[in-house]
Amino acid sequence: MGEKKGFFSKLKAGLSKTRDNLVKGIDSLFSGYSEIDDDFYEELEEILIMADLGINVTTEIIEDLKAKVKENKIKEAKLCKQLLIDTIKEQMSVGETAYDFENKKCVILMIGVNGVGKTTTVGKLAGLLKDNGKKVMVAAADTFRVAAIEQLTEWAHRANVDIVAGTEGADPAAVVYDAVSAAKARDVDVLICDTAGRLHNKKNLMEELKKISRIIEKEYPEAYIETLIVLDGTTGQNAIVQARQFSEVCNISGIVLTKLDGTAKGGIAIAIQSEMDIPVKYIGIGEKIDDLQKFNSEEFVNALFEVQK
Repeated sequence: MGEKKGFFSKLKAGLSKTRDNLVKGIDSLFSGYSEIDDDFYEELEEILIMADLGINVTTEIIEDLKAKVKENKIKEAKLCKQLLIDTIKEQMSVGETAYDFENKKCVILMIGVNGVGKTTTVGKLAGLLKDNGKKVMVAAADTFRVAAIEQLTEWAHRANVDIVAGTEGADPAAVVYDAVSAAKARDVDVLICDTAGRLHNKKNLMEELKKISRIIEKEYPEAYIETLIVLDGTTGQNAIVQARQFSEVCNISGIVLTKLDGTAKGGIAIAIQSEMDIPVKYIGIGEKIDDLQKFNSEEFVNALFEVQK
């Protein structure tokens, strides 16, 4: 339980810039207005958009809030704050089935552009799943980035999990083929594959990911394939653009948001989930191996608004 609490305080500290950006604006709005009118909603809309929630999500939140205010016959602005917090939580809830893959034999494909912390995330996720009693293996299938193989080897060592790696420039699909054979032979629960992130070369990337998926489906049909996209929280709306481009290439089942510490754009966690209709499943708030945890909308919004648990 200690580490969970530690993560919550880290999350709270990490979200401080977003809090300055979003919550302070909201607080002054609620204290500035005694009654709820059109100007109040207009100003709230502006605050949410400025905090990187994006137009669509903001509109949904405002509509939902208006309905709740009407339904509960609320007149005073300050009573509206809890409703707003509840509405944001509802926008972000992940759903019960989001982590089903963790209890099956599964292959996790980690995708995302270079520089978002993809390889590091593979290592951290391996550590997290291993701590949960899973037998984990990682595959270094990002063979185009010289440092990726070394980096993943280092993380595998830290997480104390097996790694299958090819040589630099090797065919990524061949590495995945070897990794799948090894995972079956060693009766591994979860195989996590690091993949290349060259979005500017979309056609090649698409072919490569298709080839990798075909190999897994053919060689390991009993495995569940989970495709997680790693996005950098500091890039705000740009992260949504990346998620869109990757979703044209493959079927994304979840999002990992990294670098949420120290960004003013933490609101992106709320936006991306609604906008893409893909759940945020893990969030990263630091460099250490245990700085990646399952996403919990309740905790995230509590940390953002400094709600005492």
